Amino acid sequence: MKARYGLPTLAAALCMASQAQAEDAAELAKKALNPVAAMYSLPVQYNWDQKLGPGNDGKRSLTNLQPVLPFSLNEDWNLISRTILPFIDQHGLGAADKEGVGDITQSFFFSPKNPTANGWILGAGPVLLIPVGSDERLSAEQWGAGPTVVALKQSNGWTRGVLANHLWGLEGSPADDKEKVNQSFVQPFLSYTTASLTTWGINSESTYDWQAKEWSVPVNLTVTQLFKLGGQPLTVQAGPRYWLDSTENGPEGWGFRVALTLLFPR
Repeated sequence: MKARYGLPTLAAALCMASQAQAEDAAELAKKALNPVAAMYSLPVQYNWDQKLGPGNDGKRSLTNLQPVLPFSLNEDWNLISRTILPFIDQHGLGAADKEGVGDITQSFFFSPKNPTANGWILGAGPVLLIPVGSDERLSAEQWGAGPTVVALKQSNGWTRGVLANHLWGLEGSPADDKEKVNQSFVQPFLSYTTASLTTWGINSESTYDWQAKEWSVPVNLTVTQLFKLGGQPLTVQAGPRYWLDSTENGPEGWGFRVALTLLFPR
């Protein structure tokens, strides 16, 4: 009798384990799309753009290293640290041909551990511009600070929301040929994750320079896949980008993005 009921019991156990793993993977996919998820992650993002400069001959490679570090403050609140360290290689621009490190953008989000009654996930805090650029053409050459906020909702496979910040140059004199930093950044995003944990997304990373009164508006179309490599969960993302608007001598037309994110769920 024991042998007769052993196989169904084993099959049920395996089915439950498989279902639990699928639910864990789906939850991980949701966290990977949440800018203020309480999860360590290391995104490495590569962007390629073209038609820079007065003659539209310039090209730029921008690789962003973006570590995310969560800290639990108490039973109700998390502090999420998000850092963007850019590595820039631009050429076809004559004297502006440079490669090196750009300025760091450092954000801190105070975020409730639980969503609102309507399911919204919120975060807000300060953002800093840290002038570590390796060359004057890759740096604002001044400190900046301001507020940053994020709001998103996840349901039925959909993730939608917006991340925004504003940076003001702090007191002090930037270099003679540098304008005081005064810019707003707005990133609306929308994505859908399928049962196979493939995410189709669209976002815009728009910046408005209040000094120059110019917009920079790239639109990114992305496809992202979650999987495990040797037990390490990660996502791989790729897709085209198109510049709807740009600053004077900024990029135009089509570019593309490729990103790899290592995930470290707690």
